[in-house]
Amino acid sequence: MYLKIFVLLIISFQISLSKENRLIIAGPIATVSHPFFHMIKTNALNDVTNNLEFKLWKNPDELRSLILNDNVDIIAIPTNVAANLYNKKQDIKLLGVSIWGILGLISRDNNLKTLKDFKNKEIVVPFRQDMPDIVLKQLIKKQGMDIHKDFKIRYASSPIDAMQMLILRQVDHALLAEPAISIALRKTKSFPLKLVAPDLYRSVNLQEEWGKTFNTKEQVPQAGIAILGKLSKNKYLIKRFEQEYIKSLNWYKNNPKKASKLTVANLKMLEEKGLADSIKYVDIEYKKAIDSKDDIEEFFKILMQSNPKLIGSKLPDSNFYYKD
Repeated sequence: MYLKIFVLLIISFQISLSKENRLIIAGPIATVSHPFFHMIKTNALNDVTNNLEFKLWKNPDELRSLILNDNVDIIAIPTNVAANLYNKKQDIKLLGVSIWGILGLISRDNNLKTLKDFKNKEIVVPFRQDMPDIVLKQLIKKQGMDIHKDFKIRYASSPIDAMQMLILRQVDHALLAEPAISIALRKTKSFPLKLVAPDLYRSVNLQEEWGKTFNTKEQVPQAGIAILGKLSKNKYLIKRFEQEYIKSLNWYKNNPKKASKLTVANLKMLEEKGLADSIKYVDIEYKKAIDSKDDIEEFFKILMQSNPKLIGSKLPDSNFYYKD
């Protein structure tokens, strides 16, 4: 009896040592961040932190500022950006990958079904050298085409700007990530915008194109979760975070209407019905980074062939991958 009480006291003491007064999680507007809001609403981590707080980063400069100023503990981030920061001696470890398919082309022409069908056409792309741009360039190169000679790439400052250009008929084709694709399709079919907006169609799924082009899985390890700084030593907290993120991610996938309502309450620039539509089109599945090392390195090696700077000029070593 006394031994049992003693063991329970030790466990309780260890947990109390693992508890953080404040845990800051950060991420972009993209799907990878959306499970965070369910975690916060349900007080999922109240056993390991007194205050779970979300910070939105809107562009790479804001992301770097958060990291350099030690203003974040856990961050949703593109995998190549995490590798780049690691190779620049930032104290960052990739915990897991949850986004494996989110990119697609959307077009006013329903006859365009492959990337080669877009040859000699103008495509608007958000964020130069961000993940959509990176994946598109690798596909074009591998398929023996030249992005400068065979395509007219027009860069937009954000996915929202790219989407607006489509809706306002300023461009005919765009590369977007969900939920922007579904939101654009929903907006153009709603009154009164449908009176002036063009008909838009889902076109090339870039993950399917990737699998065929590189003779690999139709998945790209695009974004996931990284641990920053001293937090990597708090094994119990990280284990609890991972458990609750997976629970909230599964809730997000299985409850699209409720999930979109909760997400839009936190990210008011999104549109609820379009976001709900988008969830079934996203390949969202949590896998530990260490267990996905081969897939991640295969992706990084492809990036290295084109632009080594995208991951910091070398493959990150094994310490980049968080280990339990």
